[in-house]
Amino acid sequence: MAKVLTITLNPTVDVSGDAEVIRPVRKVRTTHGRFDPGGGGINVARVTAKLGRAVEAVYLAGGEVGQMLDRLLAEQGVATRRIAIDGQTRLGFIVHETSTGLEYRFVPEGPAVPAARLEDVLAVVADHDSDYVVGSGSLPAGAPEDFYARAAQAATRRGARFVLDTSGPALKATLERTRVFLAKPSLSELEHFAGRRLAPDDAAGVASDIVSRGGAEFIAVTLGADGAILAGRDGVTRLPTIPVRVRSAVGAGDSFLAGMVWALMEGQDAIEAFRFGIAAGAAAAMTPGTELCRIDDIGALLPRLARR
Repeated sequence: MAKVLTITLNPTVDVSGDAEVIRPVRKVRTTHGRFDPGGGGINVARVTAKLGRAVEAVYLAGGEVGQMLDRLLAEQGVATRRIAIDGQTRLGFIVHETSTGLEYRFVPEGPAVPAARLEDVLAVVADHDSDYVVGSGSLPAGAPEDFYARAAQAATRRGARFVLDTSGPALKATLERTRVFLAKPSLSELEHFAGRRLAPDDAAGVASDIVSRGGAEFIAVTLGADGAILAGRDGVTRLPTIPVRVRSAVGAGDSFLAGMVWALMEGQDAIEAFRFGIAAGAAAAMTPGTELCRIDDIGALLPRLARR
């Protein structure tokens, strides 16, 4: 069975809940609280495990919050390989204001990471038996911008496909210095890469240019309410989003990516995998807080996305 290895260099334990109104100074009391493991690669691993594929999450973690992260991942059935660091793992906070429907997200910076621990992660990538390696999430303080480029090279050397979901200098350094199988920037992340504002047609052009220059085999650009774009050697496909009642945007992009990788491992072609990813992202938006997508919701949503 094909395996997935996910990389999370700056994970979190996400605390989420509801509040009727968020006001300054006064106490804001929350309900429906939950704790979930978080960070891009960890979220991808959570969804992949739900979908029934073998997955292992390698991540850097430390302190009491790191111990909580270990326990939460074990409870969700995710195989893990923790690399210990001295700093305290992040606690993120997400509050849904029920009176307005707005969501407030508080994301700490996270601890600095020594170079030796990053080398440990690269050694795992180089020696793992996975068919796909997903590098997802922000780089921690102290990590060089070319870390994901090096991880992609380590995965590619042993025949694995490297999938990238990051932003800023790390995205630019990876796509300009090596080749990945799939990259999934959001529109704003692609705008930062291009150095200008992009309409959807412009985004399709930038994504196609990355493919033609050899930066990636596929680029999937998520456009929020405007759907998503997939660029590959055979051209560009744009699909709309699936209208749903949005409860939380947390993890929608990670669910999209996990769904797409899962479908590719199931033998689906890139366009069908793209459709499955859109359904998984929409399913994640239907769940509260940091729950991510539900498998039954993906199955119900997929027929609503017309084939093109």
